[in-house]
Amino acid sequence: MKDTATLPPAEALKPAREMAEAHPTRWPGESDEYRRARTALLAEEIELRRQIQRVAEHRRALPPGGVAKDYRFLDEDGKELSLIDLFGRHGTLFTYFWMFGPERERPCPMCTSFVGSLDIPAPDIEQRLALAIIGRSPVERQMAVARERGWAHLNFYQTVGDDFARDYGALTDGDEGIDEGAAVLVWQRDGDKVRLFWAAEGGAETSDPGFDPHLAPDPTPLWNILDMTPEGRGTDWYPSLEYNDAL
Repeated sequence: MKDTATLPPAEALKPAREMAEAHPTRWPGESDEYRRARTALLAEEIELRRQIQRVAEHRRALPPGGVAKDYRFLDEDGKELSLIDLFGRHGTLFTYFWMFGPERERPCPMCTSFVGSLDIPAPDIEQRLALAIIGRSPVERQMAVARERGWAHLNFYQTVGDDFARDYGALTDGDEGIDEGAAVLVWQRDGDKVRLFWAAEGGAETSDPGFDPHLAPDPTPLWNILDMTPEGRGTDWYPSLEYNDAL
C-alpha cells in the first residue's frame, strides 16, 4: 500500500487505542502484563506515526523561503558549479554540510555515520530529488574518506569560500577559533533562482534536559535502531570512525 500525501481529517481516523486493541498479534510466551503494555505502546506508536505525517504536511505548506546567493562549489573534477547546478534534472535538492573542514585531521564521526547511511539508498533518493554532500575540505580529501568507508553512490562538493557555511549556520567564530557544525538544508528551484525550502533548526535552545537537540523525526538510522533497544541511545556514547572488535 502506497502512502497518500495527506492524513485524513481527525474525524475520519479510528482512535489509536481502538486500532491497537484490535491488532491480533500475540508473541510466544508473552504475559498478560506484557500484552497490556505492548498494546498501550502500539497506540502511542500509531499516534506518533500520525504526528509525523502532520509535521510533514506542515513542512510542505511552508511559504517560499529566502532566495539563496550565488554560492559556488567545486566538484570532483575541479569544475566550479553554482548551487542551481547541483539540482541536475530535479526541482528539489537535499544538501548535507558535514564537519570536515581543512583544519580537521579526520571528519566528524557522527557526520560520517549519517553520510554513510545515505550512500546505499542514494540511487533511490535521486529518483525524486538531487542529493549533495558538501564540505570545506577539497573534494579529493572527502572522496578519500568515501573510498575508505566503501561509499560508492554519493556526490561530494567543496565550498568556494566560507559564505555558504557561514550564512546557513554551519560555521561561526568561537572563543578558540572557528566552530564548525553540520547543516541539513533542502532547496527548491524557482525559475533561475534557488530558494531555501526547509532547514534543520536546533541547538541548545531547543534541546530537552538529557537529550541532544536532534531532529524529529530523526533521519539517522543509528539512533532509530538504538531507540528500539532496552538500553536506548545512552548518554555517554557516540559513533566512532574506528572500533576495537575485541571490545
